[in-house]
This record gives sequence, C-alpha cells and structure tokens, in this order.
Amino acid sequence: MGGWATGIAVYVIIWFISLFTVLPIGANRSADPVPGTPESAPDNPRLLFKFSLATGIAAVLWLVLFAAGQANLVSFHDLARQLAGPEG
Repeated sequence: MGGWATGIAVYVIIWFISLFTVLPIGANRSADPVPGTPESAPDNPRLLFKFSLATGIAAVLWLVLFAAGQANLVSFHDLARQLAGPEG
C-alpha cells in the first residue's frame, strides 16, 4: 500500500463505510417521541457501541487489505495504471 498517510486515509474511508453499515442496527423508533424531535428518531441510538463496532470492522478489513498488499496479492500501482487507461 503506499506510505503511512495512504494507510490512514484508506482506514478512514473503510471506517466511515463501516459506520454507515452498522448505524441501522437496533435503531427502533420511540413509542412516544419527545415534542420537538422527529418521529423517526431512535429511542436509544447506542452510538458508542456502533462506533466501537465500526472501528473493529474497519481494523479487520484494513489489516486484510494491508496483508494482501504486503503479500503482493493485490498491486495497487497496477490497479491505478489500469484505471488510468492506455494514455496514463
């Protein structure tokens, strides 16, 4: 994979995708919403649990991606050249 900055950027992207994947888990509407809040607002969002879950998922996925790059199973430079096309 590239340098440490690339690794951090890839981790952040994976983390946000993981977060948006786990956000709907256990999101139940409130039976009696507080006046002034949307009816669709969850009763107990459990954000700390979801942030922790997204962090764990992102760490595992990043480690798999990193290991694949280190073992030359995936060449990110070749992938970039292929995506650039014949002119690149």
